[in-house]
Amino acid sequence: MCVAVARKSERLMNLVICLLVSRHFVPKAKLRQLVEDYRDLSPEAFEKMFERDKEELRDLGIPIEVGSVSAGFDDEVGYRIRRSEFELPPLTFTAQEAAILGLAARVWQHASLAEATSRAVLKLGAEGIDIDTSPLAALEPRLPAGEPAFEPLWRAVQNRTVVSFDYRRPGQTAVARRTLEPWGILNWRGRWYVLGHDRDRKATRLFRLSRIVSEVKAVSKPQAFTVPSGVDIRAEAARLSPPGDHRRSARLRVRQGAGNGLRRRAMSITSDGEGWDIVEVAFHDAAGLAEEIAGYASDVVALDPPDVREAVIRHLKGLLVEVAS
Repeated sequence: MCVAVARKSERLMNLVICLLVSRHFVPKAKLRQLVEDYRDLSPEAFEKMFERDKEELRDLGIPIEVGSVSAGFDDEVGYRIRRSEFELPPLTFTAQEAAILGLAARVWQHASLAEATSRAVLKLGAEGIDIDTSPLAALEPRLPAGEPAFEPLWRAVQNRTVVSFDYRRPGQTAVARRTLEPWGILNWRGRWYVLGHDRDRKATRLFRLSRIVSEVKAVSKPQAFTVPSGVDIRAEAARLSPPGDHRRSARLRVRQGAGNGLRRRAMSITSDGEGWDIVEVAFHDAAGLAEEIAGYASDVVALDPPDVREAVIRHLKGLLVEVAS
């Protein structure tokens, strides 16, 4: 993932959220304060970037409305996005499209990456701007990336920093020290991996985050390496990943109006009485699906297979232990 592209995507997302949660028009000067990438720009550079961002969002089909900030005063204009025009009708996706959307959602939902967005929303309220956070439900924030290695590796990918960590291969008790130039992080078959160049073995390698058993340490300054041009992260992951479990299906009881991430990749959806649906989804890893289900709290209940139900129960019990401690 290119650093510039990642920062631009985060900036556009933050701009959309600021315009979406406000009940009234937000002046340009206020947006400059709220969106992090705008703050340190000169007035001329800000104007150019803001205009480009507006046009890009409009090209993506996001309608940005322009109007007067204060009733009776037409000299100061502001911007907003109407929820009724922003929301999409029911959509269907291919399995590949759903996987890409799921990855993008999970990355944005990670606590550290959503921090700037949260600050922007809080500042809107602190400035006296009437906000409505309910439209953010359309983005359905979840936090399925619980591995401690996720955050430092994500930063290393963005900054092009070489890292080192201890790694335990499957079926082994011994650990080995790895030094990696991380090219990208991806969710593959329900698990998180980092792909990059292993300096010790002088080859491209794929590492599962849950098997990293030490702190991830930066061992270089930023911009210490260059990702090979044209590298396809997912294609490399497919080439290097071990054979996965056979694709299976799970039946879930999902409250109507909830579980949009599950619904969008569902194999089938049938009504199950007032307020509930039966949603059938495909999965490779029971633990990964259980973690996702647990994130929906009481809105999703695992019906079968039994190992998914048991994995959900174990995950919830683990959360209770963490809270109690």
